[in-house]
Amino acid sequence: MILILKPGATESQIKNLSALIKEKGIIIQEIKSENTTMLGLAGDTSLLSADSFARYEFVERVMKVQEPYKLAGRKFCPNDTEINVQGMKIGNGNFAVIAGPCSVESEEQILTIAREVKTAGATFLRGGAFKPRSSPYAFQGLGLDGLELLKIARQKTGLPIVTEIMSHEYLEDFERDVDVIQIGARNMQNFSLLREVGRLKKPVLLKRGLSSTIIETLMATEYIIAAGSENVIICERGIRTFETETRNTLDLSAVPVLKAKTHLPVVVDPSHATGYWNLVEPMALAAVAAGADGLIIEVHDRPEMALCDGAQSITPEIFHKLMGKVTKVRKALEED
Repeated sequence: MILILKPGATESQIKNLSALIKEKGIIIQEIKSENTTMLGLAGDTSLLSADSFARYEFVERVMKVQEPYKLAGRKFCPNDTEINVQGMKIGNGNFAVIAGPCSVESEEQILTIAREVKTAGATFLRGGAFKPRSSPYAFQGLGLDGLELLKIARQKTGLPIVTEIMSHEYLEDFERDVDVIQIGARNMQNFSLLREVGRLKKPVLLKRGLSSTIIETLMATEYIIAAGSENVIICERGIRTFETETRNTLDLSAVPVLKAKTHLPVVVDPSHATGYWNLVEPMALAAVAAGADGLIIEVHDRPEMALCDGAQSITPEIFHKLMGKVTKVRKALEED
């Protein structure tokens, strides 16, 4: 539900009305444009009717929002969200590149890669401290030790760190030490974890689930935003289909569809989507052309020795060349 207010509505009137609505457990978001102020209402609005606002003469009209995702939708927030993490921006015209190894393996490894990707133009450092693996016998990450190594890399390079949380028990550590908290595809509908991460009010990167629809993905973001974190980044990382020639099927059509439906930044992970290093570049460039707000690229200095996902990791040298091509595609789009 959206309340469209008359141009003469005062701050006092808006404040008093908002207080009454909040008493019913409704979340309110004020939406301002050049000539109009609106109040977006999210939550259980079944007890509210358009008639209940007729007594407020400063309310011009009431508009029902049909989409189940309210806070993430463009009707609630017509303008693109811009997320600023230690001076590194994403969304609202700001393009970000998140790069680094699939998993943190050693201090030397993460520092080497962090320095290389920063030199090439990456704006965030990714690296898995905790690794969700299909096999219980595969490398599961270094855990909190890996997080400490990411902190060292951040200190040495200045790059904000992005890493995945897998359990409620590490919420305090992630709140204190991580710049952007990643929710992986396997946890996209772990609603209790989404709520807890949202309450931390830190930037969150949410990966689309393996077999999730676009609407299901948006509803997952709604859990995070409703809990308190307005800074959510959606990541398209490929979905499961009948195709077996790639690890997943990269749904690039999701980028413009999401951009039309939500104000949140949308990024693409061509590494997990394809599963092969030689497919990362063409899909990364295609993602830029499709309108993505950023990329997540897996980079490893020795992919053949990687403890996790070496087949889809590109070398720093290839990453440098890719960044040059990304710049050219973005420039071509701007000139169009």
